[in-house]
Formats: sequence, C-alpha cells, structure tokens
Amino acid sequence: MSIFDWLSHGLLDLSIGGIVVYTLIVTHITIVSVTVYLHRYSAHRSLDLHPALQHFFRFWLWLTTGMVTREWTAIHRKHHAHCETEEDPHSPVVKGIGEIFWRGAEAYRDASMDQSIMEQYGKGCPEDWLERNVYSKVAFGGIALLFVLNVALLGVLGITVWAIQMIWIPVFAAGVINGIGHWWGYRNFECPDAARNIIPWGILIGGEELHNNHHTYPNSAKLSVKPYEFDIGWGWIRLFESLGLAKVISKGPVVERVAGKMTLDKDAAWALLNDRFRVMSRYADEVVKPVLEAEYHRADTASRKLIKRARRVLVREQSLLNERSKARISAVIGEVADIRVVYELHQQLQAVWAKRGGNMEEVIAELTEWCKEAEASGMQSLRDFAETLKSYAMPQKALA
Repeated sequence: MSIFDWLSHGLLDLSIGGIVVYTLIVTHITIVSVTVYLHRYSAHRSLDLHPALQHFFRFWLWLTTGMVTREWTAIHRKHHAHCETEEDPHSPVVKGIGEIFWRGAEAYRDASMDQSIMEQYGKGCPEDWLERNVYSKVAFGGIALLFVLNVALLGVLGITVWAIQMIWIPVFAAGVINGIGHWWGYRNFECPDAARNIIPWGILIGGEELHNNHHTYPNSAKLSVKPYEFDIGWGWIRLFESLGLAKVISKGPVVERVAGKMTLDKDAAWALLNDRFRVMSRYADEVVKPVLEAEYHRADTASRKLIKRARRVLVREQSLLNERSKARISAVIGEVADIRVVYELHQQLQAVWAKRGGNMEEVIAELTEWCKEAEASGMQSLRDFAETLKSYAMPQKALA
C-alpha cells in the first residue's frame, strides 16, 4: 500500500458506508461506557460489574473522552444531591437551557476543578496505579492516541470520525441529557425536580433519554418503567449479567398487591412509602383524570376553559409550579367542587409521604384518616383508590 492509498483509505480500507457503521459502533460503545459504568455503576451502584469489564470501560472512556471516573461520579452525585438549586453543577432551571445545552461541557469542567466536590462526592472510585499515573494524570493522552489510531485505520477521514467522537458526549450527555432532559419531554412521575423523559425509546443515548424515570428511582439499574419504553442500556446489562460480568443490585422499589387485603397496617405503610411515586402516578391516572373528564363534559363553556388550562398542572410537583400555574389551580378548584376535593386529597397524600422519616404509627394513622375521607367523598374513583392502598405489602423476601 502506498502512502497515498494509506492516507486515502487507512489500514481498514472501508467504504463510506463502512466508516459510517464504524462511527456508530465506536460512539455507541462510548455511550454504553457512560451509562452502564459511569452512571449506573460508579455514581449510583445500582449494579456490580466484573473488574475486567470495569477496566475495559475505564480504558475506553480515557481513549475516547478523556473523562475521569472520579470527576464524573462526583459531579453527578452532587447534581442529584442539589438538583435544580444554585449548587447544582448543571441545572437548566437555574442557569438556563441555552447555557447548559451549548456550554454543558464547560459547566462539567468548571465543576471538576472544585476539589471540595471531588472529596465529598467522589468516594469509592478507582485509585490504582493506572488511575493515578495514566487515566487521571494524562487524561488527554487517550484522545491524542485515538486521533493517531483513527488516522491509521481510516486515513484522512479518520480525522472527521475523531471529531465526531470528541463532540458525541459533550452534545448528547452534557447538552441533551443535562439540558433538554430537565427542560422538555414527558413525566411519568412527579419527582421533586424538573427531570423529564425526552422520548420513550432510549437507544441513541443508551437509555438516558428516560431521565424522569431515573431521577425518580436513581438507584435503579433499569431506566424504563412503562411497557412502551425501551432502555438499550438495560439490554446491555442483561447481556453482561448472562455472561457473568454484571449483577443487578436494584431495579427500584419492589412491592406487591395482595388480593383481599383490607388493612392499612405497618406492612402496607412501608410499601406505600417505598412506592409513593408510582402511587401518585396511579392517583393522577385513576382519580384525577376521570374526575376532570367527567367535570369537563358537564361544565359550561367558562368552566371548561378553567379545567382545560389546569389539567396539566393539578398534580405537578409543587416546587415546579410558576405563578400562572398556581393561579389556574386556584381558579378551577374554586369553581368545581369535585376537582377541589381530589386536589386537596392529592396534597394531603403528598404530606403523608413527607413524614416518611418520622414515626410509622403516625404515618399509618394519617393514611387511615385519608382513606376515610376518600371513602366519604361520594366519588367512586376515590373509594376504589382508597381500597387499593390497603392491598399494598412488602414482599416477604424484601423483609427477610
């Protein structure tokens, strides 16, 4: 092979289509490294990984991104600890969507320079010889080596592939997930921050598109929760598990519903507290939605406008409501009695969850009183929902 041929085609001599496939494969491996190793393993410990697989991911991330495990882990843990506050390293709610989408990588670099973050949130990360002397010490050595490898394998087009690899994580992880994932999309759960699911099919960014699900259950190794949602990162975890390279620790809270159980006992209270986000999601679907629909169909034109404006904010997390949303809620609950009842009971149930660190007997008493109020409301959807709360229980293996 002449020098000209080598510069034109590289050692692999791939067609344009082949180079596109190559690019998609290597960028996907980087995404898998971030979502499985950095995110679900290192930051949240939702699974264990075999040491060999851990080291492959560390090497690949050094080669393709220059990211350091301890820095990424610490910054992400602080993000969860202080989400949507001034202490959050990359909140679009605080800093603006434009700032995080376009300069998310800079926000990450700024946070990585703060040693107090590293010390407080970076515990449990690798500290072996390679980490100290290669991966952390010469973090940009990997991406320089990648440049040489890409040119050698792909010729001059390898430079373009290298450039794509360099922007892949800053754009999709720092910009899309940290930015759009807290600004636009749908919410399965009203977690206490602005996280949203961008789309229900987590493929391009390894399942991280399901960001609301993750912020609701951050210690879950599986990010999809609805039947129509897909988390490709979870598929990789199951593959690694089948090969003996991974072990799932958590998939979120595990509770059960016991047919015929009619007692709000301590077992039910623990299960409801553990599964409170799904319980409130059920309340929105099984109580609020049918009441809104019934009232809308029987209302006059003016009341219909009030209901239509308020329907999206009635069960929203209170800290995310702006003054306009609060005004819409006040208007509709002041006008329609049944909507006021379901809204007030929604707020009362949220107040019960806020006591989860307190006395369990008090929680049981408040849940019991809540069920009495729901059953006395005269609304069938509320009575039915109250009955389902009594059926909750913790699985026996979870109590062992």
